Amino acid sequence: MAYRNKRLLRSAEGQACVNCGAVGTTIAAHVRSVELVSGTGIKAQDYYTAHVCQRCHELIDGRTGKLSGAFQREMWTRCFLKTVARWFDQGIVIVKGDQ
Repeated sequence: MAYRNKRLLRSAEGQACVNCGAVGTTIAAHVRSVELVSGTGIKAQDYYTAHVCQRCHELIDGRTGKLSGAFQREMWTRCFLKTVARWFDQGIVIVKGDQ
C-alpha cells in the first residue's frame, strides 16, 4: 500500500529549492527508482520526495540537460537528504515521544 501524505507534499510550497536556492516553483519531487518501488505509472511513497524547483526537477528526471543517470541519482539523493533535514528542522516531521 502506497504511503500518501498531502501535508508532507505541501511542505514544499514557498520553500527554496534545496539544490539551487530558487524560490517560486519548488515542489515535492518523487524519486524515480525501481529499487524504491516507482516507475512508469507508479509513484514512489510520499516520504521519498525532495524539495526542488521546476528546473532542478527536470534535470533530475532527465527531461532537460545531459546529466548521466548516475549523476541524476546522486543529485536527487543529495536533495532528498537536505529535504529530510528541513522536515525535522521546521518541525514538519516529529518523532513521537521526542522531547
